[in-house]
Amino acid sequence: MMPGDDAQQKIEAYLGRLRHILRDMNPVEAGEIVEELRSHVLDKAAPAGQVTAAGVDAALAMLGTPEELATQYTTDALLMRAEISRSPIRILASLFRWASLSLAGFLVLIASIVGYFLGGAFMWCGVLKIIHPQTAGLWLLHHGGDTWEISVRLGFATVPPDARDVLGWWVVPLGLVVGCALIMLTTHSSLWCVRRYRQSLSLERL
Repeated sequence: MMPGDDAQQKIEAYLGRLRHILRDMNPVEAGEIVEELRSHVLDKAAPAGQVTAAGVDAALAMLGTPEELATQYTTDALLMRAEISRSPIRILASLFRWASLSLAGFLVLIASIVGYFLGGAFMWCGVLKIIHPQTAGLWLLHHGGDTWEISVRLGFATVPPDARDVLGWWVVPLGLVVGCALIMLTTHSSLWCVRRYRQSLSLERL
């Protein structure tokens, strides 16, 4: 059943604000979002077949403000593009946006940054061993007595004379393999978390 004038005005005012906030989004996507929400509001506002202003108010209150809803949709669109591209840079950009919305997003962002950093460090160490074979690699440093320290060196500082090169040239293939594996694992784990979050958003809108 068609809503009354008052109910219709409330719906159009809400959707108009939402459309204005989503003006930077693809117009087709924004239009689909607005029409989907229109149907959603009408369904929720008329459980007995009659759309009333009070029912519309309740349905819109469940959705939240247009600003809150727009943030969710823009974040979801950003995360979707990260899923498609699988680019670490785009993934981190989308995680920064998610981190601004929830603690879960912040934790995923921190874990992803650590994973990508370690992966890049392993690969960089392997490459630098070729350039600086006498100073780069995984070294065992002696600090006197029985005190030893394992140190990852990137070739930018001298190595003490009594230091031991633990892996030697093996650090090149190991660094590249472990580094690539960490980056792939981080990408896979981050995208898994992104998919779970997007699924939860979809369920909340039902």
